[in-house]
Amino acid sequence: MSGSTKEEEELPANHTGPKGVINDWRRFKLDSVDQTVPQSKRELLRQMSNPGEDDKERFHRKMSVREYEMIHEEDEHCLKRYRKQCMQEMHERLSFGPTFQEVYELETGEAFLEVIEKEHRLTQVVVHIYQHGVKGCEQLNSCLDCLASEYPSIKFCRIDAVGTGAAERFTPEVLPALLVYKAGELLGNFLAVTKHFNEDFFATDVEGFLNEYGLLPEKEFTACADDEDDGEDVE
Repeated sequence: MSGSTKEEEELPANHTGPKGVINDWRRFKLDSVDQTVPQSKRELLRQMSNPGEDDKERFHRKMSVREYEMIHEEDEHCLKRYRKQCMQEMHERLSFGPTFQEVYELETGEAFLEVIEKEHRLTQVVVHIYQHGVKGCEQLNSCLDCLASEYPSIKFCRIDAVGTGAAERFTPEVLPALLVYKAGELLGNFLAVTKHFNEDFFATDVEGFLNEYGLLPEKEFTACADDEDDGEDVE
């Protein structure tokens, strides 16, 4: 056996190059294959993903028709999950700043100032100023919960107008308000922001509004949509 072949066999599961990508996909499919799949199909997947001594000869010839059909019969949902995993791994490797996936509750005006002034210089901060009982505030909170999972590089926060210590400035007439900061600089100041939406609005409406002002980065991956799809697997 040549040295190059031995090296290929000893490569870890996650490596680059065409062979590495194909083998990663085969391993992923093997791990997530439904147990209702016939034994013969699972065995073929096992041999394709991790050849043993008795299986190595098959990798020194061209792929058989059966193996070719096997790859193209892979479940579309599994392929979607595999792509999502690859995108998440790529984002983690290329990310140069902290990541968040939730909306942070700010209790005081001091906490409000701190998140603006001391957050990482590459981090964009979106602050929702709300007040209980004011129309649109609760709905906007729900929208931001979704956007926080879709844009993990942005730090979404919310604070009660009373907690800011400047309730006289943030009266119900100007709420809900969205303030957008980066490196301590105010990029957007939107008062009574729900006036730009229909009475019933959704996360996509808020997303579109912020995109109009160039205040959202390119979406890394659609977490909310994928979560809904994954829910179909739950028995």
